[in-house]
Amino acid sequence: MTLRGAGPYGAAQMSPRPDESQIAAEILRLTALRGPAKSICPSEVARALAGDVDGAWQPLMGPVRGVAQHLAREGRVEILRKGKPLPPEETPRGVIRLRAAGGDGNA
Repeated sequence: MTLRGAGPYGAAQMSPRPDESQIAAEILRLTALRGPAKSICPSEVARALAGDVDGAWQPLMGPVRGVAQHLAREGRVEILRKGKPLPPEETPRGVIRLRAAGGDGNA
């Protein structure tokens, strides 16, 4: 993995294939930065990790969603669908957002 300087939100820009721990760290960093009452789009995580390479973020969406589900099962983030938290054991489908666990504000 190569670092290419700071990306949006101050994230280090990495090669297109970060591992699960790097994805988890970025999800947790961005949700903490946004605060418990606000949410982020999974694409924000993918874009932060992919850096400036056009289209490199799109293949990261599946892994980002998978890691988000794992973090939700651990109680570290909430996955929102239509602004409401999904049960952690439910597989998210369609458009989702992520927020720090315990957030009860509007998405």
